[in-house]
Amino acid sequence: MEDLFSTFLRAIFIDNMVFSYYLGMCSFFAISKNVKTSMGLGLTVVFILGCTVPINYLLEKYVLVEGALSWLDERFVNTDLSFLSLIIFITVIASFVQLAEMFIERFMPALYASLGIFLPLLAVNCAILGGSLFMQQRSFPNAGTATVYGLGCGIGWLLAIVGMAAISEKISYSDIPKPLKGLGIAFVITGLMGMGFMCFSGLKI
Repeated sequence: MEDLFSTFLRAIFIDNMVFSYYLGMCSFFAISKNVKTSMGLGLTVVFILGCTVPINYLLEKYVLVEGALSWLDERFVNTDLSFLSLIIFITVIASFVQLAEMFIERFMPALYASLGIFLPLLAVNCAILGGSLFMQQRSFPNAGTATVYGLGCGIGWLLAIVGMAAISEKISYSDIPKPLKGLGIAFVITGLMGMGFMCFSGLKI
């Protein structure tokens, strides 16, 4: 349990997808102007990461790596399908993005309209794919740890985009120098938030 808690906190604060690796920045900058819309996209990312990371972990362990298909027959002991991992991971992610898109379109049409093209673009969002690739790199011991890691990555991305949206709403009433308006001030704020999250890197979790 302690290892799961450590993995969860590290994924949120220390290995934050936005502030540590700068992944998923296109959606981050485009949507982080309104807290409500940012919350909707962030929760969608949490759902997709929480589902796809453990599924991709199981596919990696029982289908893709060398010897993973030995449970089918001894003839497959030396079979290595790891070269397909990227394609398989993206296929799983795209499937869950499509499910999320259909659900939001059906039950939350206002959010669907406000997200626009950025909802289907989650299928190629580097933060979501990064979750599965980091899972593959870190060789988690079981699917439970992979699930906790995926949820932690999603919540970290959610905190980043909602925090950015809250600041953006506040500074809309501020007297920002003309050269910094728009994307310029967004870069400055993101850098400052990234420096703030660097404080968590000293924690021994």
